[in-house]
Amino acid sequence: MSGTVTETMAPVVERVRAYFAPVNRVAKLATIFDPAQNGGFNLCAPPAPWMDLGWIAGFKRKSGTRIEALLSGTPAAARMQVRNEIEATVEFAFESWGKLQLALAAGVQQMNLLKTETGATAAGSGGTGVAATPLESTPASTSTVLQVGATAAAGFAMGELVAVDVDYTGSTGFVGSGVSGAYVKSALTDVDYIRRVTVNVGRIASIGSGSTAGALTLEAPLIAGVPTAEMKVSGVIGFCDREGSSFFQEWSAVFVGEGQQGERVVWHYPRLQTMSGIAESNAALTGGFEKVRLSAAFRALPVKDAVDGETVLCFRSYVAG
Repeated sequence: MSGTVTETMAPVVERVRAYFAPVNRVAKLATIFDPAQNGGFNLCAPPAPWMDLGWIAGFKRKSGTRIEALLSGTPAAARMQVRNEIEATVEFAFESWGKLQLALAAGVQQMNLLKTETGATAAGSGGTGVAATPLESTPASTSTVLQVGATAAAGFAMGELVAVDVDYTGSTGFVGSGVSGAYVKSALTDVDYIRRVTVNVGRIASIGSGSTAGALTLEAPLIAGVPTAEMKVSGVIGFCDREGSSFFQEWSAVFVGEGQQGERVVWHYPRLQTMSGIAESNAALTGGFEKVRLSAAFRALPVKDAVDGETVLCFRSYVAG
């Protein structure tokens, strides 16, 4: 018997890039990445629903899986091996700051700081919000264009962040469109709560005029897609996370390291939950400045591989150049 093995040098990777996608928390369904179909995707245009969160630093994987020998006989000797505990973790720092990077690094409810009413009582995560703006039924909104009417559009500005989601009406459980932004244990009274925690956030790129008056065009599509008729728009001035909160973010992740010969190493974690508190790391720059990076650490949770039903924490793929 003979065979041919094509060998290449070990991949020389300059940086690692991160991509995340939603996990359906209610149905406990992760987003699966198929390396056979999509392993060679354009790094700047990942396949839907994967979202590009940019380059990361200090990418570090660790296996905590325990392998033990089963002993038998006299004297005892190892007859076989078993895995009696499986665990995998991953750590890195986001090079970019944005809504999703902040939410993932924090691991808790990532609050949108809504524009507040004049004279609102101070609150650590933002006071009572200005009344949200309903979407108009005609013309219909899309994932990138919000139709709010000419009068309401005048209250927004180019470059402004907006949260787009439904009113909170007293429900419990996971809330937030597209991605679960929080878990409500008991009924609340804040009508804006879902818009406070939603990740369905965008930035206004332009505001229509003339025949397009009333249209707020976003820089990128909303994570939840086309808005429903019940959704409303709230202005956002920034984001806030809270150390000690009880909610755990959970996402699917893909990390790509591209070698100098065009080959790729792809690490796919179907389910990741934050395993550390909110933290930052600093990188020294010239002139005495420091770059503040968002530190992130995650524990992998298991899924069943559809091919053979095996329990999997991470899929590592090598895609030849």
